[in-house]
Amino acid sequence: MDADKSEIKVAILDLYAGAPNQGMRCIRDLLKSYAQESQLNLTWDEFDVRIKHEVPNLDYDIYISSGGPGSPLESEGSAWERHYFHWLSQVEKWNANPARRVKKFVFFICHSFQLVCRHHKIAHVTKRKSTAFGVFPVHILPDGENDPVFAGLHDPFYAVDSRDYQVLQPFHNKIKQIGAKLLCIEKERPHVPLERAVMGIRFSEYIVGMQFHPEADAHGMSIHLQTEEKKKVVVETHGYEKWESMITQLNDPDKILWTYAHIIPNFLRDAVGHLQGAVVNI
Repeated sequence: MDADKSEIKVAILDLYAGAPNQGMRCIRDLLKSYAQESQLNLTWDEFDVRIKHEVPNLDYDIYISSGGPGSPLESEGSAWERHYFHWLSQVEKWNANPARRVKKFVFFICHSFQLVCRHHKIAHVTKRKSTAFGVFPVHILPDGENDPVFAGLHDPFYAVDSRDYQVLQPFHNKIKQIGAKLLCIEKERPHVPLERAVMGIRFSEYIVGMQFHPEADAHGMSIHLQTEEKKKVVVETHGYEKWESMITQLNDPDKILWTYAHIIPNFLRDAVGHLQGAVVNI
């Protein structure tokens, strides 16, 4: 970022492989509202990672990598993954270079988060016994208590979860070796003899990821879930009570609305603060 550069450039890495989704709309809406509220000249480009094998170059200041369908295990070694992890390694090299005072910020969402955990070999990535779908509490761990992405959040906070896979049993020695920190875990259920999944990791000072969907827009998702087609799918798959519970919790101002208003805006605020501070100090 040049000293006279006023534009902040964001790259959205789309991992949805063409599948219908709400995630990309939510990310765009967050960027639009943050730019308006902060009066920033913030622009973005989108990259179709899995179908077109597109990845951004290093001309961007901030990167957001989306969720997506399918297995985070079966794509290992695929052509698109090779491009994706080459992009990530270039970003990590940039950030590790002390001569580069202006760093690159990255946020990984759900499927992307699982891929990166597998890539860095910092935890087991496995298929769940059943699909996690709904609004669930997430508990902040000690290393997450003062993390900037959680500023203003309650403990536990609530998140939209939709996944068939999970990040489990973190390898603490490897996590320490790469300088990562465990930020949060899924709801604690002492009566259930299953290990809790890791829901958030700070991979470095500039790179963070969550296994849930912090971009989920409660109002938009509520409307989406109440369409006849989507309601039918959810009721048939998860039952009427699950559908009704999601509608209720999506409209609770202390739950998804609160998470949406904090996590990614906090990430953007942290990134923009760094970028603007670095430019002033050049």
